[in-house]
Amino acid sequence: PSADDLADEMEDVDFDEEGAEEPDAEAWETEDDEGGEDGMEAQDDSEVTFSLHSASVFCVSLDPKTNTLAVTGGEDDKAFVWRVSDGELLFECSGHKDSVTCAGFSHDSVFVATGDMSGLIKVWRVDAKEEVWSFEVGDLEWMEWHPQAHVLLAGTADGNSWMWKIPSGDCKTFQGPACPATCGRILPDGKQAVVGYEDGTMRIWDLKQGTSLHVLKGQDGHQDPLTCVASNQDGSLIMTGSVDCQAKLVNSATGKVVCVFKMESMAPKVPAGEGEEAESNSVESLGFCNVMPLAAVGYLDGTLAIYDLSTQSLRHKCQHESGIVQLLWEESSAVVYTCSLDGAVRLWDARLGKMISEYRGHSAEILDFAVNKDASIVVTTSGDHQAKVFCVQRPDR
Repeated sequence: PSADDLADEMEDVDFDEEGAEEPDAEAWETEDDEGGEDGMEAQDDSEVTFSLHSASVFCVSLDPKTNTLAVTGGEDDKAFVWRVSDGELLFECSGHKDSVTCAGFSHDSVFVATGDMSGLIKVWRVDAKEEVWSFEVGDLEWMEWHPQAHVLLAGTADGNSWMWKIPSGDCKTFQGPACPATCGRILPDGKQAVVGYEDGTMRIWDLKQGTSLHVLKGQDGHQDPLTCVASNQDGSLIMTGSVDCQAKLVNSATGKVVCVFKMESMAPKVPAGEGEEAESNSVESLGFCNVMPLAAVGYLDGTLAIYDLSTQSLRHKCQHESGIVQLLWEESSAVVYTCSLDGAVRLWDARLGKMISEYRGHSAEILDFAVNKDASIVVTTSGDHQAKVFCVQRPDR
């Protein structure tokens, strides 16, 4: 093409649009750009930015032993282990051929596991930076390390859950219904796991025997796919969340539903106009407070609900302007953290139902985050291809 042709093509390019999509859009920013996109670019409260990913970053975990290393996985089929203090790369977990959606360290930080959507799971020895094990399952839905052993549990789209000893690879499978095992969690005693399925059922599995101890289905189960499960500190209570907007509290010993938290007074459903989708809502994340009988449930419509377990009632509703992606409780206080589609991390005092602080720095939605043990830092991953480290230590603690 001649120079004139190129010039004509250039005229057709809408630079505003282009720039917003490009990962290096930052380079174009000038002083007047304060507002950025919907004000999301304007402030960056982060201490460290990790930018080796070239697409959305889906998952992050911190190493439990020292909290000095993070592992992130992304849509670029890559996973990296890096230092939280300065964003320095330790090593790349190479060899994935699909988006890395699961990543985590073993309980003692000796191993790190990465899993991609196609079902390829790899385990690396952190100190040697070398791969020690890999295995291929069906499409991967979730993956979790055992809280006390070098054992990995994963759920797949065919309904099975898999358990392996690492690095020997001894394997056990737990056959669920013929639909995806959408979420799972090993209970704190390390002997049982709770798995939620797309058909609304939940099972509590005995990991040693490989048998299912309790099955919740029909009225006891959910009407729609499960999205998340959590347990309290001693594992006596389980909470399940679903696309049906309900959170169920279950006694893990009896498998009985203790109570159902429904969001009754949701914003009235506006009938969808031509070609519009009706506003959807679902439970996206939930968790128990360690120091008070409280539980938090985060909804896609931006509601953070704090429930009082002793009275089984709604204690506070904290409204976000956009959907909550995930929530985490601080380990030793009644502070709950949320990350949402507007790219901000927020800290809430669950006793008062009030926001304590807000941290921004991402130019797109936050997709996952992790909080370190002493609640001094938060590591986030985002659709803007970056992971960020925020210092959240407050003078009053």
